Amino acid sequence: MAPELPEDASALDRYFWARHANPKSGWSRVASMPLLMTGIYRRNWRGLALTLAFVILNPVLFSPPEDDSAWMTRVVYGERLWTQRDHGRFSYPEILNLFNGLAALYAVYAAIERRPAEIALATALSMALKFWFVAEMVHLYEDSMSDSADGS
Repeated sequence: MAPELPEDASALDRYFWARHANPKSGWSRVASMPLLMTGIYRRNWRGLALTLAFVILNPVLFSPPEDDSAWMTRVVYGERLWTQRDHGRFSYPEILNLFNGLAALYAVYAAIERRPAEIALATALSMALKFWFVAEMVHLYEDSMSDSADGS
């Protein structure tokens, strides 16, 4: 079962979120951060460009999931719900995104400066914060689904 998109959602919006909810989309993106840092560190512009192209195209590469049984599908459905809600600029879990972004920026800096230990630490921190954030999106989705079931 998938959450209903608002009536005013565009066909493109519906297409994007439905396909991005395929768990293959989310799990295949996990390797993107280390690959991006490797491309920068090694000055492998072709590999970096291919990784960026994959990250950009990834959300529409896979067919929509049949149901919401996969954890990563619930991540995407929760993120979709979260993007539609009015929340504080730096409220939880937005603060996780802020720190994730800072860690990612530092990882890029460390890759440019070719500091492997710092790249590894900043990349791991960024990814850990991202996983924390997406786990919160699953909680949001599951809470929303249980609220819907209670209200019916």
